[in-house]
Amino acid sequence: MNPAMVQRILGFILVGFSLTMLPPIFVSLAYNDGHSQAFLIGLMVTLGAGVIAWLPVRNQHSELRLRDGFLLVVLLWVVVVLAGCVPFLMGDLPHMSLTDAIFESVSGLTTSNASVLPHLENLPKSVLWYRQQLQWVGGSATIVLAVAVLPVLGVGGMQISKGDSPGPVKQEKLTPRVTQTARALWVVYAGITAACAFSYWFVGMEIFDAIGHAFATVSTGGFSTHDKGLAYFDSYAVDMVAVLFMFLGGVNFAMHFLAWRNRDLSTYMTDPQFRAYLWITLSLVIFVTTYLYASHTYATLPAAFRYGALQAVSMQTTTGYTTATMTAWPGALPVMLLLMTFIGGCAGSTAGGITVIRWQLVVKQGIRELKRLLHPNAELPVKFAEKRVPGRILAAVTGFFAMYLLLFGCMMVALMATGLDQVSAWSAIASCLNNGGAGMGQVANSFQGIPAAGKWICIGAMLVGRLEVFTLLVLFTPAFWRR
Repeated sequence: MNPAMVQRILGFILVGFSLTMLPPIFVSLAYNDGHSQAFLIGLMVTLGAGVIAWLPVRNQHSELRLRDGFLLVVLLWVVVVLAGCVPFLMGDLPHMSLTDAIFESVSGLTTSNASVLPHLENLPKSVLWYRQQLQWVGGSATIVLAVAVLPVLGVGGMQISKGDSPGPVKQEKLTPRVTQTARALWVVYAGITAACAFSYWFVGMEIFDAIGHAFATVSTGGFSTHDKGLAYFDSYAVDMVAVLFMFLGGVNFAMHFLAWRNRDLSTYMTDPQFRAYLWITLSLVIFVTTYLYASHTYATLPAAFRYGALQAVSMQTTTGYTTATMTAWPGALPVMLLLMTFIGGCAGSTAGGITVIRWQLVVKQGIRELKRLLHPNAELPVKFAEKRVPGRILAAVTGFFAMYLLLFGCMMVALMATGLDQVSAWSAIASCLNNGGAGMGQVANSFQGIPAAGKWICIGAMLVGRLEVFTLLVLFTPAFWRR
């Protein structure tokens, strides 16, 4: 273990994160909403904590090993979440408890779209900007984590996506190439966000709303500056822009980088994960649209497509945008769409869920076991992208599924113990663990009404989901702390 280097990086990240308080300050001054002091305090507290952590170990330059990587990733999310909640606590509007402030900070940074804030239109513009910005910052951190860090740490079979990284990484230690990878991914991420903001503005949004919703759309976070979300704009064009950029947010950003570098869109189709993601999304959109039209939920096919496509892509990518009362849709559609958040987007994207690539591997493994029943002595390798998948990766994926479902069941029962009914508890944990946000029952519109104990369970679920389960759980094993 190298605690000095972990401390140095934590301090450096906190100093960098403190700078994210500057844009809300400028927004507050521009709109004269009187809320700049809360963000100034947040900046000073975060900057001070970062400097205090960094100064004593500023001359440490040794390399990080795998155990340091696990500890660093978890501590980074925890300290940034705590720093992110400071402006919520310091302001008069909204007036939030510590639990609510941490909940909103976690939800934003993990791009979960589970909010406890009512009456968004009454909030200062700077607070609205800050919520959207939290999701965008969290989305960029998620991409770097999934593409450049988790493959190195070997979490949940993520090693299989290592070959897609724009900057190669080694198995034994975290190297400066992670920084190069992060920089490349950030440029692509910022470019897609700018394109999304321009598109929203072009189809009629005001510039403030366009930028704010671009932050939430590309990060697949789903926060909005209005209580009605995208439904506030009541625009077919806005909905289609959201569908396009939510879909792009659910794609492995390493593939975006490679397509941009090669100037060749056909690069996407060479990735079996992207092909599966595209097929799942198109099939879901067609099915939901057809179901809504055939059941006469909407009178015309264009209307059924508009609402069906947005809700389908939103749930598939775990964004959580809704423009219709999805829980009132006929048949099994609401439950089916919520179940789609368990699949999520591609590994290396901003989307949550188990990820497409893991589902591909577990299905391939299941098919192999069926064949083994008929041919017990046959050699039946599992292949992905024409390459044999090592048994270690298959075991990691299987273990990930087992722990994911076990934690889901335990947290759902714990949430029911706080007083929530079965439907509300099931959908709340599904939304939080998958970082999806949309729920049913008591959490269909907001998480504000659940007990404080229930909110802490949801906070844990959001963090576990974003940290890919094992990254956090490994810290609770005695073997991790042994020399």
